[in-house]
Amino acid sequence: MKKPLLVLLFAAACALAQAQSVTLTGTIGSRAILIVNGGAPKTLAVGETFQGVKLVSLQGEQATVEAEGKRVGLRMDTPVSIGGGGSSGGGTRIVLPASSGGHFMAQGAINGRTVNFMLDTGATTIALSAADAQRIGLDFSKGQPVRMNTANGVSQGFRVKLASVRVGDVEVYDVDAIVSQQPMPYVLLGNSFINRFSMRRDADQMVLEKRF
Repeated sequence: MKKPLLVLLFAAACALAQAQSVTLTGTIGSRAILIVNGGAPKTLAVGETFQGVKLVSLQGEQATVEAEGKRVGLRMDTPVSIGGGGSSGGGTRIVLPASSGGHFMAQGAINGRTVNFMLDTGATTIALSAADAQRIGLDFSKGQPVRMNTANGVSQGFRVKLASVRVGDVEVYDVDAIVSQQPMPYVLLGNSFINRFSMRRDADQMVLEKRF
């Protein structure tokens, strides 16, 4: 007997609601190895779907997936939150799986523009390069000038206030940040963001719960 259409639609909706974190961890030939919601790795070919996440394309170490009508790009070992009604930004919990290098990475947004974060508990504030700031349209020249001690010596930076910072479906507002003239591969997710949360290590995941 065929299942009623309503049952099938409900099951599909449930699967999408659970698709909160997707990570590309590797490839085998023309197939991508994905981890959905911190579960066991799943190998998918282009066009296949697992737990509401469809693999749309795969090129080298980058993939495009689709869930809940949204398409997002994945880079190797960088988790991305999609689906699950995450558009409101009203979530309270962030789960970051460890990358193969042991770092906690996440794709997120600053002032609504996409950036790649790396969790850094040693950074006082969020820190981003001038190149990233320019790419997302952040006018840091009006910020407070600061001198920064780096591995390459003293450099010029600017202290700014970010209107919003989002990771997955969790968004916080008025967050301090430093824009550095030094090139940086990632935006450092420092304590001006982390201190808004309680944080715990759970096996190979870092869990942040929003404080109230």
